[in-house]
Amino acid sequence: MALNPLPADTGIMICGHGSRNQNAAREFATLSEGLKARYPDLPIEYGYLEFCNPVIHSGLDRLRERGIKRVLAVPGMLFAAGHAKNDIPSVLNTYAAQHKDMAIEYGRELGVDLKMIRAAGERIEEAIAGAGDHIARHETLLMVVGRGASDPDANSNVAKVMRMLWEGMGFGWGETCYSGVTFPLVEPGLEHAAKLGYKRIVVFPYFLFTGVLVKRIYSYTDAVAERHPEIEFVKAGYLSDHALVLDTFEDRLHEILDGSAVMNCQMCKYREQVLGFEAEVGLAQESHHHHVEGIGGGLENCPCQGDCDASCRDEAFCREHGLPWTPLHTHEHDHDHGHEHGHHHDHGHDHHDHGHHHHDYDHDHDHDHHHPPYPHADHPHGPRSMKK
Repeated sequence: MALNPLPADTGIMICGHGSRNQNAAREFATLSEGLKARYPDLPIEYGYLEFCNPVIHSGLDRLRERGIKRVLAVPGMLFAAGHAKNDIPSVLNTYAAQHKDMAIEYGRELGVDLKMIRAAGERIEEAIAGAGDHIARHETLLMVVGRGASDPDANSNVAKVMRMLWEGMGFGWGETCYSGVTFPLVEPGLEHAAKLGYKRIVVFPYFLFTGVLVKRIYSYTDAVAERHPEIEFVKAGYLSDHALVLDTFEDRLHEILDGSAVMNCQMCKYREQVLGFEAEVGLAQESHHHHVEGIGGGLENCPCQGDCDASCRDEAFCREHGLPWTPLHTHEHDHDHGHEHGHHHDHGHDHHDHGHHHHDYDHDHDHDHHHPPYPHADHPHGPRSMKK
């Protein structure tokens, strides 16, 4: 559905997370170009929270330079966890407070959406077609791998996506695991699945783009497959710039214009007493990405050649290849943090504030921030079982 003609001073900002993997950054840029192709007359920019350039405020700067006064900002996020609920709104709120001549309206995440489910189903069907039909669907287990977050609402949405794919596509069984932060992680999840007696396991990363985590998912799949030669493991592709993903981004823009971009707060741990996360109700909203804004992740002369798999985080690897070793972020920064925002959550989305308290601070400020601990960080199948 095309957008109705908009005033000449209206632009679009696509807000991504960013990755140390240069291929992931290129794929995000390709998706943004796909939206530009659909709306060639609309100024469209994109930016990242961390690890990549351009950063979000640079994209907003470019829109201002083009005379844009109203920005429709959409998070390039599958689910609403810390980045979509807290970090991106904080960056946008800060920018708007510093540039009173620009109004920024914030949309919602892609979410559990029937178009996204269909896109996922097509990626899975592509993988099965490539592997052959010699194994029946009822003898196949579907493993959907989510990002993993410190937000139980986001984690549960991955499980819902898995259930809709399982039931809609008729697999013999379905399981969910996560690439980090929560549990079960990929390796223990696949080991559990291997015990259930299915002849084939299809591993589908429910991710928008490649990156360190997707490469890690495929690596763990290969490792488990070696231990279980009696099972055929099929690695499905991630969502990428599937046409239905672009359609969903368009829908989120329509919601902003219609005034219906309302995030679901019923299960939000910052507003409600969610079991196990009671201490996080009403935490202050602030972004904790300033120290990694636009820093990039690749090391010059690294064997990965930009297709980063985080090997450079290992001191022995760097020593072997003559690379400088600089440990990134001691709190394992490719996760959705547990240090998010203090919401009143009106969610009228009139000014991308979700009803939150706003904090006006510069992008280069120093602060000591507290990260509420993930309540099950010591789970035997969770984050502490994977130290790579």
